[in-house]
Amino acid sequence: MYILVTYDVDTTSETGKKRLRKVARICQNYGQRVQNSVFECEVTEVQYIILKDTIKDIIDDSLDSVRFYHINKNKSRNIDRLGKETSFDIDEVIII
Repeated sequence: MYILVTYDVDTTSETGKKRLRKVARICQNYGQRVQNSVFECEVTEVQYIILKDTIKDIIDDSLDSVRFYHINKNKSRNIDRLGKETSFDIDEVIII
């Protein structure tokens, strides 16, 4: 499944800054950053559950917000972009 993960973590305290870094690190394990707090991820159902549960254990429910948007298979037809392209097509071959 293709998902978009967005988050807003309160960083007014040192613990908030640590939570922000942890959430970003977890998201990097599942997808690519396309904006500061936005990740595009292609995951299985099991990976999605693990991702959600891991983030749930990190955030402070009273201060932080995380949203998971489910995108259909024809994602390229549903994304309108303005400005600089910050992502790559995860369906193509990538040589590192």
